[in-house]
Amino acid sequence: MYEIWLMLNIVWEIALELWPLLLGAAVLWLALMGASWRTASSQWRAGLLPALAIGVVTALVAVLLVPGWLRSTLSDMGYWLDWATLLGLAAALGGVAAAFAWPVFAWRHGHARA
Repeated sequence: MYEIWLMLNIVWEIALELWPLLLGAAVLWLALMGASWRTASSQWRAGLLPALAIGVVTALVAVLLVPGWLRSTLSDMGYWLDWATLLGLAAALGGVAAAFAWPVFAWRHGHARA
């Protein structure tokens, strides 16, 4: 249990350092959502599958690249919490990629039909 709280504390401390970037990303995502909502509100389902594909590919690539970004290797990961952290980070990066890609693909699909 201690390891989980430690991991959450580390995530919180990193987020405190990066809050301007996180705020900027949130504003950009809301702008994309707003622009897509007005122009392609009926095309959300069409944009979902390509966005999910981008998210899955991003997550798979992240599993391979994140350890190097953190100055580690996959062979250093011997504890279940290491793997849970890696898979969680990869899933988060994939989710962010899908969240940013979804309104873009919906908007693009809406403009392709017009």
